[in-house]
Amino acid sequence: MIRFEERGRVAVITIDRQERRNALNGELCEDLTAKLNASHEMRAVVITGAGSAFCSGADLVTRFGTGTQDHGGDTFRPAFEIALDAIGAHPSPVIAAINGPAVGAGMQLAVACDLRVADLGARLAIPAGRLGIVLSPKNIWRLASLVGHGVASDMLLVGRTVTAEEGEHIGLVSRVVDDALGAALAIAGEIAAFAPLTVQGHKRALQLILGATALGDHARNEISAIETAAFASRDLQEGMAAFADKRNPEFEGR
Repeated sequence: MIRFEERGRVAVITIDRQERRNALNGELCEDLTAKLNASHEMRAVVITGAGSAFCSGADLVTRFGTGTQDHGGDTFRPAFEIALDAIGAHPSPVIAAINGPAVGAGMQLAVACDLRVADLGARLAIPAGRLGIVLSPKNIWRLASLVGHGVASDMLLVGRTVTAEEGEHIGLVSRVVDDALGAALAIAGEIAAFAPLTVQGHKRALQLILGATALGDHARNEISAIETAAFASRDLQEGMAAFADKRNPEFEGR
């Protein structure tokens, strides 16, 4: 479930699915989008995970099930992209309180936020190569614009896991603290006391500045085609099967 709480002028959104390490599915993404859209009057939003994990990624057990074949049978990806867009569209800053592992879709969720505050023991990674998944153009761009081409290459091509301390050094994490949620709430409280038009204006200005260097239509369309092909590949099916069987995948490149 997605829990929602208002603390004065700050909204707290908690992914609470501890039995699956807060893994997301399509239904939870839709609920997350609804909670974000319902909090537009709030002056800051904090997203966190219940228990000891921020978000372990997409629920791979249910990700490819019943659903349209428009996305290779993927019941998760369309709802997830809408949720990430809702973070960017929110007028106020959205802060990720990374209280534990942020893996795959969990890391992409954190990257989509305006600020990231992480516990000392947090780990961040996108092990897409082990599954045969290609990130969307927007998510690749968000990561590369945040940490630069070199680090993004290390994370996407090698699957590098980044500690909270390393994340702060490379710009992936804004602050490393003992209590991510407590620190994020303190920051959100400070923001809530500022002039809303100033905060909202700066958030929008930063988006426009980054957008000026974003992908052109041709590049975006080419990456989207690569992404779609990956989701329709035999390698993806092998990656999912290997994950379920807890074995190393044997990819064929098709």
